[in-house]
Amino acid sequence: MTTRPADSGRVYDAPSNNWVYRVLPRPLWPYAQLARWDRPIGWQLLMWPCFWSAALAANAAAALGTFSAGRFVFHLLLFFIGAVAMRGAGCTYNDIIDHDIDMEVARTRSRPLPSGRVTRLQAKVFMVLQALAGLIVLLQFNGFSIGLGIFSLVFVAVYPFAKRFTDWPQFFLGLAFSWGAIMGWAAEFASIALAPVVLYAAAIAWTVGYDTIYAYQDKEDDELIGVRSTARRFGDRPRPWLFALYGLTILLLFVAFALADAGLLAYLGLLMAAVLLFYQILVLDIHDAAQCLTLFKFNNVVGLILFVSLGAALIVRLA
Repeated sequence: MTTRPADSGRVYDAPSNNWVYRVLPRPLWPYAQLARWDRPIGWQLLMWPCFWSAALAANAAAALGTFSAGRFVFHLLLFFIGAVAMRGAGCTYNDIIDHDIDMEVARTRSRPLPSGRVTRLQAKVFMVLQALAGLIVLLQFNGFSIGLGIFSLVFVAVYPFAKRFTDWPQFFLGLAFSWGAIMGWAAEFASIALAPVVLYAAAIAWTVGYDTIYAYQDKEDDELIGVRSTARRFGDRPRPWLFALYGLTILLLFVAFALADAGLLAYLGLLMAAVLLFYQILVLDIHDAAQCLTLFKFNNVVGLILFVSLGAALIVRLA
């Protein structure tokens, strides 16, 4: 595997034609790369559980006659901004923790810290600024949601270290990345119910599945330097595990939809999502890093379909 020339200012695993390189001045590129603005798939996958939960809560609120379209749209806007800010802060934190590891992995060696284009102090300051932006967003919600949001930082803090002590770091990523599945409901009702808890469990299983596919890009490097992952744990036979993970995702989503009394269109979207998830497993070639990345990114479509179907079910309910 080769990396882009160090003086190109770009990173190996991000598109060279991204808006970051066309719009931002070159001195800002390393910070955009730390935040992964040149790779939007991360904030998209972080955002979808938030959007699912908000839409699921909206369906439940509509059934109770308490739904507010203005509040719903405002929450979606906050979750979008929050996902971009907190994904950026989390990635910057992860890069600071993994500085030495990233220098040993071909795919990550060109990132700003291991390539020397930013210092650790600069990265820490940028991380704090992003976290403050996320805090401003969080403070727009009710007090119960604010408390939940702050508690989620426990999982965010632990995740970068998980690859050092467990074969299941993807599970810890799921704990952090799926927290929005609870937040959307809490923002609407200022409480927790079984439906968002089941949705959270579904999002965790989904995250472990798609991030396992992503991890196969680095399996050989991880073996050399001793980094642990589900890709290494599953080895050359990931399909039974992925069928179990994605199957559990669909089952738990079905239960969450039923608990929130989602409409028929939500289940049609769930069926479409199931087809797309199992398609990933059937075509997966763990020895093709480019395909693993493509299939990983394909989960953005899965997230979108589930949200649109819940939104369509809401519209039908309100009609």
